Amino acid sequence: MSADATRLPAARRGAARSVRATAVRDRTGRLLRLFLPLGLYLLFTLVPFYWMLLFALRPAGSTSLLPWPVTFEHFDTVWNGMGFRTYFTNSVLIAALTLVSVTFFALMGGYALARFAFRGRRAFMLALLCTQFVPGAMMLIPLFNVFQLLHLIDTRWSLVVAETVFQLPLAMILMSGFVKNVPVELEESAMVDGCGRLRAFLAVVLPLLRPGIVAVGSFAFIGSWNNFLFALMFLNDPELQTVPVGLQTTIGENTVDFGALAAGGVVAAVPVVLVFAFVQKYLVQGMSAGAVKG
Repeated sequence: MSADATRLPAARRGAARSVRATAVRDRTGRLLRLFLPLGLYLLFTLVPFYWMLLFALRPAGSTSLLPWPVTFEHFDTVWNGMGFRTYFTNSVLIAALTLVSVTFFALMGGYALARFAFRGRRAFMLALLCTQFVPGAMMLIPLFNVFQLLHLIDTRWSLVVAETVFQLPLAMILMSGFVKNVPVELEESAMVDGCGRLRAFLAVVLPLLRPGIVAVGSFAFIGSWNNFLFALMFLNDPELQTVPVGLQTTIGENTVDFGALAAGGVVAAVPVVLVFAFVQKYLVQGMSAGAVKG
């Protein structure tokens, strides 16, 4: 065997090793470029939650970086001693009523926007979109005057109405996107078979809008649950206050009860986390529908 014949396989093996090494370096580079920023962002996001749990679960005065020994004295303080039981009940009632109100009106408005070609529809859609640029603080004085005339100040209905007014434009835009995804031929077939428009909507369209209803309802619930400004302005009775305002009671004039504040934060975060955990896919669909439809 000649010397050229023995060098050729060795050269091929060297070239193959070089190709594999290059592929490994490229794959490692892609993974680092993708996962390193995501890992840093995840760390940046989770550290505040860990810090909140740490203060909520470790004993008062402890400087440990681990929640050990675990204590629930802060939760007992905020739940039974600071009235969070009442705040939590009020927040659940107001958020649930807002969810029902926003979903109902969004269904009617979104269906009309998607199915009826009336004059000025585009301008109306643009007006709905423009309302999202108005900060909630600018609506405080007009809403306060209206609620005062209607004797709604210091009632839970003031928050339900204010939240519905504030959230309905975006909810209608989202719902109209979901309605457009339902083929109109299904309704027409039902109407040919003898259904009226209302019955065709209830029997054919409404079941297919379940993802949209879940998404809009979830946005409404979370928005109402987290609202602090309206509850602070429209409710004066401590028995009617909500969780975001109740968190303020843990902050004194000169001192802050960090354990109670962190425990209250955990109580406030639990419903929102549960909603996101169970309806996450519907929320993504809702945001996508609102982004490409209209």
